Amino acid sequence: MAEKQLMKGNEAFATAAINAGCRYYFGYPITPQNEIPEFMSRELAKYGGAFIQAESELAAVNMAYGAAAAGGRVLLSSSSPGVALMQESISLIASVELPVVIINVMRGGPGIGSIQPSQADYDQVTVGGGNGDYKTIVYAPSSIQEACDMIYKAFDVAEEYRNPVMICADGMIGQMMEPVALPEPVEPVMGEEIRKKKPWALTGHRNERERHALNSVWLQQDLLEEYIDAYWPKFEKAERELQEWEDFMTEDAEVLYVAYGSTARIAKEAVVALRNEGVKVGLIRPKTLWPFPEKAFENLDGVKDVISVELSKAGQLKRDVRLAVEGRARVSLINRYGGMLLDPAEVVERTKKIMEEVK
Repeated sequence: MAEKQLMKGNEAFATAAINAGCRYYFGYPITPQNEIPEFMSRELAKYGGAFIQAESELAAVNMAYGAAAAGGRVLLSSSSPGVALMQESISLIASVELPVVIINVMRGGPGIGSIQPSQADYDQVTVGGGNGDYKTIVYAPSSIQEACDMIYKAFDVAEEYRNPVMICADGMIGQMMEPVALPEPVEPVMGEEIRKKKPWALTGHRNERERHALNSVWLQQDLLEEYIDAYWPKFEKAERELQEWEDFMTEDAEVLYVAYGSTARIAKEAVVALRNEGVKVGLIRPKTLWPFPEKAFENLDGVKDVISVELSKAGQLKRDVRLAVEGRARVSLINRYGGMLLDPAEVVERTKKIMEEVK
């Protein structure tokens, strides 16, 4: 790790991607992630990479498809409505098993919505998205440092699973500044090395291997079923091996917050405030949204209330929390939406009201 330096979130994200070996970036301007394409347009060529500002999000994601098919390390970035436009091709990329890393700097919706931070894309990235039987591996950082570390790791995970990997940050993390220790640069696999280390890539067979092509059309239903069966075990493996979360003061908790991203930082302050008042509160912070960290909820002894703290109207995270809790505790919601943010005092006040309802 290098020494820490003060960086804006979006620029740190882009630097982490370059250090991880990304040499191909395709994007289209949309707030609040515009600093990512701006940074890449200035810096990526210095490392022998290629930057293209596409004419639309649809063009960007399909350019990424082509570069990934040729074995390149590819980054896409956008914000909520832009990611929505990319979903058909994300499904296509998943269907042909290509590694692409996507950064979603979330903003308020639905539709064009606002340019303020939000977490209302949870359903889109975990259970929605494109059509068909596939999953997208999703990481949710709560700081710029963690986002950089997750981006760095995401390229390896994407190549191991040959699947799209998404980093779900929000406008707050993208726009704020924090000290960051950037991961050490790695040398990307380029040129002839791609043919040796990524045999699935479309680099030309040169009479050294069988011809192969990427195919996402299976007009015979039995063949499509067989194809899905062949790649589906990697998602079962991901559910076993990729679940990540943080526990904070959960050992004796009677009230348990579940929050991710920047909202988890607010919930953590509320935990400390309530602990100072003698209330036994803890926090589970999912680091992966898919696979959702169900293992974090295996032991709920003594927990009476589980509260999802999030920035969405209906409680999108709350659904997965309820499934993980399996009726062993009451599940409630503390939320804001539309770009509005929670603060620790509001979380504390609303927690007390939830606890009083039990009485």
